Amino acid sequence: MNVATLALIAGLISLSLCGMPQRPDPATWTDLKPSLPDGAVKPTNDRFPLADQRNEGGWVRYEPLWDEFRGARLNAGKWWDHNPTWKGRQPAPFLPANVQVRDGKLHLTMRCEEPTEELRKEGYHTFTAAAVQSKERVLYGYFEVKAKPMRSHGSSAFWFYYSEPERWTEIDVFEIGGGAPGFERKDFMTVHVFHTPTEKQHWQIGSFCETPFDLADDYHVFGLEWDEREIRFHLDGALVRKGPNTHWHQPLTLNFDAETMPDWFGLPRKEDLPSQYSIEYVRAWKKRP
Repeated sequence: MNVATLALIAGLISLSLCGMPQRPDPATWTDLKPSLPDGAVKPTNDRFPLADQRNEGGWVRYEPLWDEFRGARLNAGKWWDHNPTWKGRQPAPFLPANVQVRDGKLHLTMRCEEPTEELRKEGYHTFTAAAVQSKERVLYGYFEVKAKPMRSHGSSAFWFYYSEPERWTEIDVFEIGGGAPGFERKDFMTVHVFHTPTEKQHWQIGSFCETPFDLADDYHVFGLEWDEREIRFHLDGALVRKGPNTHWHQPLTLNFDAETMPDWFGLPRKEDLPSQYSIEYVRAWKKRP
């Protein structure tokens, strides 16, 4: 064995010992494909996650990201009524006017309307959209929403992310084109790495759960269980996808948005607007110390 080979082996051992995360094999992720709606969990209480009604995981309510939306306006202590660092995916900008709390729900609306002249100069036009972001970042826990996506070509999403110079990662609990032809029954779940100290190029691992019902027909419960070892996605209390947590160890913001996805779901049809993405509640838990 020559000196160069020995040096290479030593370097690989050193990287391994330092815990450098390697890009995971998508095959390490599993789609469970539960029988829905028969496999849905019947709720017995609202104190614990729908997927763990007996609280075998030892979950404790995490107040900073818990909201039943029972007031007359968005709780400004917990949420931004826009995305502070992103104006939205063109052509539809996120506008605070499209975020409302009423009837015990949070509503994000997509409209057919021209934005301001300033936004038009930046390339936004024809449509407006909406976003809500948590003011607190969180690392690990169980996060659950009861939501009904828009019935339009717009994307209704529940996701986590944070971008900083050293690290930018993202977990998409769902992205749903509730009225886009061919996508009405697809619940997309994706994890992204944009950059880390060891990863310089964006990559993602994703899949979708095919449901026997149109997701925009009714409210459904979507859950994310996220710890230092694994990421698990739930729909109506049933586990639908899981994979190893190789890279998602960064505190992230919790996000809802209604956005245009022209390259994926296509542009909204004017006759389908306004369309509304509604969230009945968001609940969060941490493991008991």
